[in-house]
Amino acid sequence: MVPAYASAADLIAIITPSHDNPFFKSEAEGAQQRAEALGYETLVLVHDDDPNKQSELFDTAIARGAKAIILDNAGADASVAPVRRAKEAGIPSFLIDREISETGVAVSQIVSNNYQGAQLGAEEFVKLMGEEGNYAELVGKESDTNAGIRSSGYHDVIDQYPDMKMVAQQSANWSQTEAYEKMETILQANPEIKGVISGNDTMAMGAWSALKAAGRTDVIVVGFDGSNDVRDSILEGGIKATVLQPAFRQAEIAVEQADQYLKTGSTGQDEKQLMDCVLINASNAGNLETFALK
Repeated sequence: MVPAYASAADLIAIITPSHDNPFFKSEAEGAQQRAEALGYETLVLVHDDDPNKQSELFDTAIARGAKAIILDNAGADASVAPVRRAKEAGIPSFLIDREISETGVAVSQIVSNNYQGAQLGAEEFVKLMGEEGNYAELVGKESDTNAGIRSSGYHDVIDQYPDMKMVAQQSANWSQTEAYEKMETILQANPEIKGVISGNDTMAMGAWSALKAAGRTDVIVVGFDGSNDVRDSILEGGIKATVLQPAFRQAEIAVEQADQYLKTGSTGQDEKQLMDCVLINASNAGNLETFALK
């Protein structure tokens, strides 16, 4: 690929899941603001976790002559083909948040260290639970690699405590509405439940809403993402903790690497890059704003 300096006509396409989730909205905003500050035009698109729609959006980006694509993908396996198609069209892709199942197709895959973050969350959860009691786990979308990595990180810690007993494990597909419904069902079957550990903050908020509606604000809830909603809940004494992934900064870094790659032919980094997560609880929640610690 011939290096090309940015001009007013150079376009960066930014493709993420739905902005209804503040995490993905933060990614899109971080990428868009950084790209425009570097002199690019931006095309912000949403795939709604639909691989077919994502494929169509790649065709749109290719047809529009995008110089680079910033992507939070719609499935580790399903996303390989469109990323490869863009590469064959001379358009490099820079992935954030979620990996794809092949290397050498995207230029960068910049993701949070989900395993490290999950271990932080699990350690806090165990401490809050007093190392004992029945708990439920809400798991993310099964096609998303991060869902499995976070669950593994949780269990590699929690399973060391024999008095911690998982009585329910349900996927709520990263959805607040589904988490509310799943939590209602779990609570009916397991009224003695003491804690809930969630694969993301959106599901944690759904679970907390269901628990509040049932008068069970005694149940310990821990999330993952570092959203403003969960920050506010922590400060109000509701949800107890979450794990921050720096979504906004991750997206900025992807754009910076795209810019460097377009100008020099190299990012100067390995394709796979991990960013460590940070535990958020009552002690530091006041410093959290839009997936970044002040």
